[in-house]
Amino acid sequence: MAMGWNYVGFVLLVVFLLEAADFCDGGVTSSFVRTANISADMPLDSDVFQVPPGYNAPQQVHITQGDYEGNAVLVSWTTPDEPGSNTVLYWAENSKTKSHAEGIVITYKYFNYTSGFIHHCTIKNLKFDAKYYYEVGIGNTTRQFWFVTPPRSGLDVPYTFGLIGDLGQTYDSNRTLTHYVLSPIKGQTLLFVGDLSYADDYPFHDNVRWDTWGRLIERSAGYQPWIWTAGNHEIDFAPDIAKSTPQYKWLLHELPKVNRTETPWLIVLMHCPLYNSYIHHYMEGETMRVVYEAWFVEYKVDVVFAGHVHAYERSERISNIAYNVVNGKCTPIPNESAPVYITVGDGGNLEGLATGMTEPQPSYSAYREASFGHGILDIKNRTHAYFGWNRNEDTYAVEADSVWLRNRYWTSSEESYVVSS
Repeated sequence: MAMGWNYVGFVLLVVFLLEAADFCDGGVTSSFVRTANISADMPLDSDVFQVPPGYNAPQQVHITQGDYEGNAVLVSWTTPDEPGSNTVLYWAENSKTKSHAEGIVITYKYFNYTSGFIHHCTIKNLKFDAKYYYEVGIGNTTRQFWFVTPPRSGLDVPYTFGLIGDLGQTYDSNRTLTHYVLSPIKGQTLLFVGDLSYADDYPFHDNVRWDTWGRLIERSAGYQPWIWTAGNHEIDFAPDIAKSTPQYKWLLHELPKVNRTETPWLIVLMHCPLYNSYIHHYMEGETMRVVYEAWFVEYKVDVVFAGHVHAYERSERISNIAYNVVNGKCTPIPNESAPVYITVGDGGNLEGLATGMTEPQPSYSAYREASFGHGILDIKNRTHAYFGWNRNEDTYAVEADSVWLRNRYWTSSEESYVVSS
């Protein structure tokens, strides 16, 4: 599966992909060492898992973008005892006019678990760059939240994304989420690069741990869209990446349709990184890289975010598209048309950090650190964006790593114009 959003002024291509060699010395390997690498899941009676008071009160409220343009929001929530109301009541800030939208409700069973009543409701025809309040539930168990719609897309429209991956529900997971929510640099939408609750690490994939995770993230996901990528902990099979698959065909036709004069930034989300210098999951993305990397270079993808490896790493702009099985050109080389690859699989889950690293640090690796944390991508205009990564141990305003990103399409266009003139 795969999806794409024309979002604000940036195209997000969410690719659900699961699935480098001796190099010269590379960039920086952080000297920071955590005091502990393993963090247990929080107990079921933790305050962050607390069930809202009242009979059948809505819980696990979260939102995501409801259309391709930014004029709709999909609201989801669960009621534990009975279906209750499917209605979302909503209104614009400073408006006395309230509207309502009707949704659907579903349930499921998994082994010995029976879900609550899961509601999905899409609010449509919203104005750009506007704050809305919304309510779910009925009577004295009504709960109120709010969100801000994105601005109308344009070449120089600023926008800020948060980035988290492989979160889980440990004490470190809670620190990561708290760190993100309280950060002075606010993400307006969160991009999540897969591996959500880690419920499948329990016997029978204990789906109670999906419910606790939904209540954990509500403090953020109820107020801003979370855009999801599936990880290996969300699916029970290894996907096929052959040329006959829907994912391959979709990406083949989707990339040429991106109009960089309308959406200047092209961002790809996936779960398994194509470049990874940690021992854990080393080279797992190689098959994917062989299939898709040339497209990322051809269409000047600006940045690729991934998870899977439980650590942080940022690459240089490199590619390995010249390689085939007989020419021996197996070393990544600098390529200004290539994306920067950033791994943020460091949310804090119970499997712990990936601490082992390949040595020497390969030339494509600009910075790596085995710590938990989150990222912020701050789009400034059509040509420049700023990415910062915060480890959990830092104060909220301090970044452990950061980089200015220059847009591949607009930078090369402007440079060509300067040369020709």
